[in-house]
Amino acid sequence: MPPEPPSADAVRTEVDALTVEAPHSMNGYSRAKFPHWIKQYGQCDTREVVLSRDGTNVTQDSMCRATSGSWYSPYDDKSLDSASKVDIDHMVPLANAWRSGADTWTTDRRKAFANDLDNPQLFAVSAASNRSKGDQSPDQWAPPNTDFWCGYSRAWGHMKSIYGLKVTQPEKEKLVAMLQTCD
Repeated sequence: MPPEPPSADAVRTEVDALTVEAPHSMNGYSRAKFPHWIKQYGQCDTREVVLSRDGTNVTQDSMCRATSGSWYSPYDDKSLDSASKVDIDHMVPLANAWRSGADTWTTDRRKAFANDLDNPQLFAVSAASNRSKGDQSPDQWAPPNTDFWCGYSRAWGHMKSIYGLKVTQPEKEKLVAMLQTCD
């Protein structure tokens, strides 16, 4: 399981303190500016670590590739029986982070963000839900599984807060509304 985000009340405070501003330009953006799936432990890259962490009965080969196991995708409430059906989602997508302030970061900070195993940034989810989400913020896309809105908004708001990223006004309003599902 991903690291647990702070409580809804704590994240409400974090979201309230976020700076609201218009999205930055996508000029200069490239996923390559966020080196991701770096080696974390021996041969294990970030993707394989998350597959192992978030799965059940996961077996890995000598290169850390998941060869069997099962995964639960909280975004769409689906069970998956093959790693090939699982995407590792960046809770706050890389392009969204770029538009929210990561355009001013160093490559090392972007690399840390893209591979953050200590905070609720990386989630094993169905490939379909990850591709549906794309780089959209919560006001543009929210998990079809509304039972996960509380966890989603807590993780999103916390990641924006700890990395000092900005939000748009509609994004902030949707986070506030989604946090109400925690009550």
